[in-house]
Amino acid sequence: MGHYELIATTTFGLETVAKRELTDLGFEIVKTENGKVTFRSDDAGIARANLWIRTADRILLKVGEFRAVTFDELFDGTAALPWEDLIPVDGKFPVDGKSIKSTLFSISDCQAIVKKAIVDRLRTRHAVTRFPETGADFPVLVSVLNDIATLTIDTSGTALHKRGYRVAPVIAPLKETLAAALVLLSYWRKDRVLYDVFCGSGTIPIEAAMIGKNIAPGLSRDFAFRHWPWLDPELWTEETRKAYLAIDHDTPLSIFASDLDEKAIAAAKENAAEAGVDDCIRFSTADYRDVLYQGDRGILISNPPYGERLAGDPDQTKLYQDMKAVFGPLANWSLYLLTSYPGFSTLMKRKPDRERKLYNGNIEVHYYQYYGPRP
Repeated sequence: MGHYELIATTTFGLETVAKRELTDLGFEIVKTENGKVTFRSDDAGIARANLWIRTADRILLKVGEFRAVTFDELFDGTAALPWEDLIPVDGKFPVDGKSIKSTLFSISDCQAIVKKAIVDRLRTRHAVTRFPETGADFPVLVSVLNDIATLTIDTSGTALHKRGYRVAPVIAPLKETLAAALVLLSYWRKDRVLYDVFCGSGTIPIEAAMIGKNIAPGLSRDFAFRHWPWLDPELWTEETRKAYLAIDHDTPLSIFASDLDEKAIAAAKENAAEAGVDDCIRFSTADYRDVLYQGDRGILISNPPYGERLAGDPDQTKLYQDMKAVFGPLANWSLYLLTSYPGFSTLMKRKPDRERKLYNGNIEVHYYQYYGPRP
């Protein structure tokens, strides 16, 4: 079996959550940087990481890394890497790129140079003159940061937030990876009550239910690595077998989700059914001000509307102004609220126990965490 360095890419602020996930999966962490966690893996680990990671965007296989301040250095460094061990004669290898704070700032030129270098290397090693590129996908990424070029192949293919259960989207949906992170950053456990009173299409409660039932998020989707001829397909079969056996079918979950929009609730129910957790979540159509909470303590995790989701709302401020009165009586509850609304903590008239800066797409948001008493 091969031994590799893999890179789990994340949105800014979720690196420590992804690192903890990878550690729990048994991987050795090499380093954690802004937007990525590097870890060591074997062949089976490629399948396991893609199958189980909840908060990463992609799992990249690191081919090599070197300094490059000229196109000749980029070409020579790329051509020196063992691409023939990874990309077969018929493999498709589109090249994408990004450059940050580097001498080689032209992304299109970097992509063209890397593509040419890989072709030259494969032409020699595979002893062919042309490449049909009709086989499996081996998406190559050249990332140049501070004049250091990192060459990787994307093992995931479609981004990991696309679990496969979202069949009925709504406006400005929360990414599944971010929703999972909100749950993992909270004190919620499967024996505690959980509410989401701005559930939209149900992403937070669905991800919570999948965590509570220990359902691997990648069970219902495909990955690029599954079509690579040098990876034994039995590895995927074995990893998925273990994942199905690990599902908790017995522990009942108390998850409640509501939204004022009837269409959003209809979409949420459809998505929950597709994810196989519709029996774990009680959905209702309700204004967040009218929700009746069960039990004297629990967890509330919500993503109140802001930006595009508030477009056309004539009383945007009142939605947030009322939160102090609505959430104030929940003295024994822990509240976790993600929003970009300015001055949110001032409106709540309560300093959060912790505040994290995150990103929902390109929108800077803050995760306000108010801890209730320990149970």
